[in-house]
Amino acid sequence: MTYRHSGPRSYLSATMTDRFDCFYCRDNLHGKKYVKKDEKHVCVRCFDKLCANTCAECRRPIGADAKELHHKNRYWHEDCFRCAKCYKPLANEPFAMKDDKIMCGKCGPRDDAPRCQACYKCVLPGSQNVEYKHKVWHEECFTCLLCKQPIRSQSFLAKGDDIYCSPCHEKKFAKHCFHCKEAITSGGITYQDQPWHSECFVCCNCRKPLAGGRFTSQEDKVYCVDCFKTSVAKKCCGCQNAITGFGRGTNVVNYEGNCWHEYCFNCKRCSLSLANKRFVLHGEDIYCSDCAKKL
Repeated sequence: MTYRHSGPRSYLSATMTDRFDCFYCRDNLHGKKYVKKDEKHVCVRCFDKLCANTCAECRRPIGADAKELHHKNRYWHEDCFRCAKCYKPLANEPFAMKDDKIMCGKCGPRDDAPRCQACYKCVLPGSQNVEYKHKVWHEECFTCLLCKQPIRSQSFLAKGDDIYCSPCHEKKFAKHCFHCKEAITSGGITYQDQPWHSECFVCCNCRKPLAGGRFTSQEDKVYCVDCFKTSVAKKCCGCQNAITGFGRGTNVVNYEGNCWHEYCFNCKRCSLSLANKRFVLHGEDIYCSDCAKKL
């Protein structure tokens, strides 16, 4: 809103020799101060008594010597033009009108201003604030639930009605890699009900990535097939090849610390498969019951 701020009236000192009288009292104005009002020349006394505007605040006339403020056909003394709530002088300040009352920029919108979701105080127009999902906060009140720091220009994530900065959201809600313990922000794999970064799920021997490939584990360590064969897997007592658990070698026979592929667990003499049958171990060789009698 705007107003007209008038200083003291511009008085003219009459020095002409011709007759120059007050419009109302007809007193001679030569050598006296006067006011020009609606093209009429009026002495100061008559102006104050008959022409002066009435102050909307104190209801007294605004004399010729007073500074006058004008807004929408209403008039005020300069000292009377102040906020109706906090009484702050508004002669040189922005102001608002509410129910015919003058209010400063802070008091004026306070009744209608939205409330901050954190502190429940008014969020005044022009102040730094954050709007999210039809709610509003003071900028300093829009904070992360975990670290309590203002979000400001950072990215954030919501969990229900709770707000988190990105680092705190990852810390609280993201899955953490079984290997490096850091948060998994995207992708990842699951092995034995544990989450892993794809780049962390590698052969513990050669560091080859295992995601999407064949692998096996031994004592909580994972290996690619080649490393498991050469470095970890036990050797079959029959064929002397590694027992990997892949392909035909899925089924394994263990006996007294020795291992065989199931398809290698045959009688040394007659080649009869001895899986799930009685057998005799002689040295490192196995025999069926009949062949064992002939030794």
